[in-house]
This record gives sequence, C-alpha cells and structure tokens, in this order.
Amino acid sequence: MHAGFSAYTTINRKDWGLTWNVALETGGLLVGDQIKIALEIEAVLLKPAAVVVA
Repeated sequence: MHAGFSAYTTINRKDWGLTWNVALETGGLLVGDQIKIALEIEAVLLKPAAVVVA
C-alpha cells in the first residue's frame, strides 16, 4: 500500500515569538516575517519479513 500527500502553508514568525532582526545598511530588514512551509510526504506499508526457525 502506498500513500502520499503535499501540503503548503505560510506562517508569520512573529506569531511564534520570533522577533529578532537586523536593519540593513541599504534599508529594510535582514529577515522577513512570512515563512513558507512545504511538505511532500510519501509512505509505503511493508509486510513483515517471514521468520525462519533454524
């Protein structure tokens, strides 16, 4: 049996208390607030190996 799925989302890092940042000399900030998360999951159900009694 095989199963797979994909999931994509965006979170705001400040919602998780991550507020560190550094101002750049050219203006703006080093780290953005939006974090993109992408998951690609695949699973294969394996049958147990046969037990051999010697």
